[in-house]
Amino acid sequence: MDVKHYMAQLGAQAREAAGLLSRADTGAKNAALLAMARAIDSSREALIEANQLDLENGRNNGLDAAMLDRLELTPERIDTMVEGLKQVAGLPDPVGGITDMNFMPSGIQVGKMRVPLGVIGIIYESRPNVTAEAASLCLKSGNATILRGGSEAIHSNQAVAACIRAGLVEAGLPEAAVQVVETTDRAAVGELITMPEFVDVIVPRGGKGLIERISNDAKVTVIKHLDGICHVYIDAEADPKKALDIALNAKTHRYGTCNTMETLLVNSVVADLMLPELAKAYAEKGVELRGCERTREVLNDAVAATEEDWSTEYLAPVLAIKVVDSIDEAIAHINRYGSHHTDAIVTENYTLSRRFLTEVDSSSVMVNASTRFADGFEYGLGAEIGISTDKIHARGPVGLEGLTSQKYVVLGDGHIRQ
Repeated sequence: MDVKHYMAQLGAQAREAAGLLSRADTGAKNAALLAMARAIDSSREALIEANQLDLENGRNNGLDAAMLDRLELTPERIDTMVEGLKQVAGLPDPVGGITDMNFMPSGIQVGKMRVPLGVIGIIYESRPNVTAEAASLCLKSGNATILRGGSEAIHSNQAVAACIRAGLVEAGLPEAAVQVVETTDRAAVGELITMPEFVDVIVPRGGKGLIERISNDAKVTVIKHLDGICHVYIDAEADPKKALDIALNAKTHRYGTCNTMETLLVNSVVADLMLPELAKAYAEKGVELRGCERTREVLNDAVAATEEDWSTEYLAPVLAIKVVDSIDEAIAHINRYGSHHTDAIVTENYTLSRRFLTEVDSSSVMVNASTRFADGFEYGLGAEIGISTDKIHARGPVGLEGLTSQKYVVLGDGHIRQ
């Protein structure tokens, strides 16, 4: 296969489909999503059969247990795909909404209309359910999409793609509105991220290495976050029960997610009170603690933390702990070592909580809540394509609105500029 020619062909088809989708009404998009859900529901046997091929190849190629788990399509995960498509169909359509319409002194009216981005390229690894999830969000927001899944899931992704195509055809929308790359050649990724004439935005979903490579090489705008080095700061005026519950949940609810706490900051005033209780709770969960010198004065069993620990995303039952003397020190630490993803303060002091919200430079900043809430579903977005730590366009969980932009609209009645 000539990969360059193949990807250019996909790009041209996506660009044409994007023009048609931008004119599609909400009813047609919802009809396609519901038809996709029915196609997936009725194709369970074919989906599992394709998935078994990928799992068998994965085992033969030495994929670890965690990767095989993400790759597997269980009946429950197929249920989730079906339900996810139905949920997106039920979400409000952001496209075409006009806001901020105001009369100007000249007599014209000026406002903003929400519009699709155009063509979105999505690069992801392992989980074949992402194929349906990403397709649904892009379609509902009026965007054509080119999906490039990992080579380890090629059979599963193509089986899901067949269901997506069936749904589009049934609803009378162009098949090229959602295209799943059929080649496992890595050169396809290089082409996808360097076709600005066809692709408007790239969304990488995967490990830090993948995202760094795409960010460095792309000639197309990238919506991304590299890692999730999230913090919880327990203030001197924190409620001890809230602090214990939040710090435990933020770390142990799930270890392998980007919104899991990786560093705990504890004010020195409450360190002697909080650290032993926290250490006991973490020990019951099997969490390894790595502490600064002052932490280890209280917790003798903690491993000595290194400079590298403050900027490490463990994605594992490992937690770095630092004792700080003030909110100023906590904020300075977060802004220096954090990844601008999600950070939280536990305090009963309103003034300090407002300072934290204002001064911490992250896409989600929380007061008296676990960092695990940094999620599109939990934020009421219905679903998300990913989380962005960028500062331009989308920031934080990226849902339907984040997959659109705005253009100015002007209404006049023969007005001319004097």
